[in-house]
Amino acid sequence: MEAILNFICDSGFYQFAVGDNWKCLIMIGIAFVLLFLAIKKGFEPLLLVPIAFGMLLTNLPGANMFHEVLFAGGHVQWGLFQGGAVTAELIAELEAGGACTPEILAQLNAMLGETVTVGLLDILYLGVKLGIYPCLIFMGVGAMTDFGPLIANPKSLLLGAAAQAGIFMTYLGTQMMGFTPQESSSIGIIGGADGPTAIFVTSMLAPHLLGPIAVAAYSYMALVPVIQPPIMKALTTKEERQIMMRPLREVSKKEKIIFPIMVTVFVALLVPSAAPLIACLMLGNLFKESGVTDRLSKTAQNELMGIVTIFLGVTVGATATASTFLSLQTIKIMCMGVVAFGVGTAAGVLLAKLMNLFLKEKINPLIGSAGVSAVPMAARVSQMVGQKENPSNFLLMHAMGPNVAGVIGSAIAAGVLMALFG
Repeated sequence: MEAILNFICDSGFYQFAVGDNWKCLIMIGIAFVLLFLAIKKGFEPLLLVPIAFGMLLTNLPGANMFHEVLFAGGHVQWGLFQGGAVTAELIAELEAGGACTPEILAQLNAMLGETVTVGLLDILYLGVKLGIYPCLIFMGVGAMTDFGPLIANPKSLLLGAAAQAGIFMTYLGTQMMGFTPQESSSIGIIGGADGPTAIFVTSMLAPHLLGPIAVAAYSYMALVPVIQPPIMKALTTKEERQIMMRPLREVSKKEKIIFPIMVTVFVALLVPSAAPLIACLMLGNLFKESGVTDRLSKTAQNELMGIVTIFLGVTVGATATASTFLSLQTIKIMCMGVVAFGVGTAAGVLLAKLMNLFLKEKINPLIGSAGVSAVPMAARVSQMVGQKENPSNFLLMHAMGPNVAGVIGSAIAAGVLMALFG
């Protein structure tokens, strides 16, 4: 009878009724909603499916696949990973550091003298915490990206830079809401519309917010076709949306090979903190453009990208525990994420309009909205809105210039924020 009672008490069904575990039911419900949006509605399914499943796994009581205490205070607690017990000295050190949430401190106090059984997701999460997965994702993105439109029209680099205004405006807004500089930097980077960069920055500066920020970043990336068009139309006239642009010049193979090398050197010297992201992005692109590493390029685009996407998504979703996600702070993050996207879109469009005051050959302001680095979705939105006004207009390749410039811009912005507040 005692064995049966122990079995019942150890089951997750029983544990739902113990303590605050009822909150896990809400998180499981949210995971189901995200799975529905990803599978049925097609919202960023390649990342939203593993993120939602990771969220499901971490909120199943008793599964013990992910332990927040192993990453208490924003750092990997290697002593606990290696089988060490939770000590009063460790708790006092984390409490004095001020970077540990009250919920984690309470968990540590309850575990005083105990050891932590390391779970599968704890091990896989090291790839996020050490900044490995986002960089490998960037390598795959680089291998799939054509920087030709940017090289052919260097002015589009300015539009990609302007769209990063969403990052810094959101940073200022969240500062007024009481977030720390590190938290504000992590929330602001959502405005870059670049999921791996958001994860990279958050894992370094505010790991306790990784779950809400990752879900916000990828959810809003999926909603780019919904968020951007109203802003684009509100800021432009019908005549501006009908502007036709001449076809871009053909970019030589030599230019495409030199570009990733020169960008890596320049950005790494200018903002060393951004070097890991930029270096991997440009290495992947060099695999593609060099013409002598086809096998590496295909691996980066397919097998490597797929494997890392699975690990990244599941482990990021695992950080969305009930204690972290179900809070007023999460609602603020979701709201500011929309603001970040909106400001970034508006800034790109407005700079394009400003540039037209000085350019003899006008550019269509719609391509400025593609400065957010949701590649190639934002460029497709520019094309879609432009063709509705003028069916003979073809803006896709012109919009790809600001779009890929936005990828570089968001990585540089991330490096600046990490240099300032890391």
